[in-house]
Amino acid sequence: MDEKETKKVIGLMSGTSCDSIDAALCEVNPDLSVKLIHGINYSYPEHIRSKLFSAFRGEITIKDLCQLNFAVGKCFANAANVLISEFGKPDFIASHGQTVYHYPYDEKLDDISLKSTLQIGESSIITKETACMTISNFREKDIAYNGQGAPLVCFADEKWFKNSLIQNIGGISNVTVVSDDCETFGFDTGCGNIMIDYCTQKYFNQKYDKNGEIAASGQVCESWLDCLLQDEYYYLDPPKTTGREYFSSKYIENILKTAPSEPKDIIATLTALTAKSIAQAYERFVYPQISRVDNVIIGGGGAYNNTMMKFLRAYIPKHIAIKTHEDFGISNNFKEAMAFALLGYCTYYNIPNNIPSCTGASKRVVLGKISY
Repeated sequence: MDEKETKKVIGLMSGTSCDSIDAALCEVNPDLSVKLIHGINYSYPEHIRSKLFSAFRGEITIKDLCQLNFAVGKCFANAANVLISEFGKPDFIASHGQTVYHYPYDEKLDDISLKSTLQIGESSIITKETACMTISNFREKDIAYNGQGAPLVCFADEKWFKNSLIQNIGGISNVTVVSDDCETFGFDTGCGNIMIDYCTQKYFNQKYDKNGEIAASGQVCESWLDCLLQDEYYYLDPPKTTGREYFSSKYIENILKTAPSEPKDIIATLTALTAKSIAQAYERFVYPQISRVDNVIIGGGGAYNNTMMKFLRAYIPKHIAIKTHEDFGISNNFKEAMAFALLGYCTYYNIPNNIPSCTGASKRVVLGKISY
């Protein structure tokens, strides 16, 4: 397979927010550029999504998890089949799966590392239901080589952007630093939309704060914001990753004990927290490493939150342009699914597709497992 060809690939992704399965039919080219042909957001069935949130909270049995792995695989296959019914079969599918637990810490048991990650969405089910080869389980190989298994989208960012900070704001926020001054590096800056979504559901019975409208109607409680920014995660040196395991329901309920009494002020302050923790991460870990930043490029759900974008503009130095992926011809909505289509293409052609300076892995390796 030395002679690389353009391949049609369906990238499948569901992030920490678990709002939908993003399915992106892409053309991936030998120069590792990716063109989005069509994307859809496929909603999980209500009871499957509810069961996933029970899994995130650690409230399900091993039997439930076993069943959920196959059920989520069927959901991912259904999402792919919507595209296949309209556009025909791709050359293969690249599925990130649904992360249910991520443990990137060097804890030991009988001197054996417990560093680990678990993405469900059984690839054998996807292969059977779509009749397409499926590449999945991208994170494990990086962890096997002592990485954190994340962030992986840095690999795509390095191919697609120059002298920029590429900031995804999904459930968790993560940045990729692409600069002429240093090796590409990246890390999770902290909380993204998880706590905003939780409180929007809790106080307003809405899944998320559409366009940041609730946040815009509230006032930022500066004293609570300062308190939240003292969390030790924000001070840890990269490489570092985080997730629902850290910013859990228990964590959120604990911080709400000292929250302002007005719910819209809570949403406003949590939105400011995401933006300010991003800006502070740049000040601590990024600007000292590089001499030039042309752009901060926002993607993920945060790109659609107007209040979040206003806070970012307020917190980030004025000489740095704030843009979105759309300004570069890349979908804010489907960027991560496109990135996993690229990672799958590299797996297919045996091209190393992790970046150790982002994940902390000991070497570059080929990520992914193939189900024929």
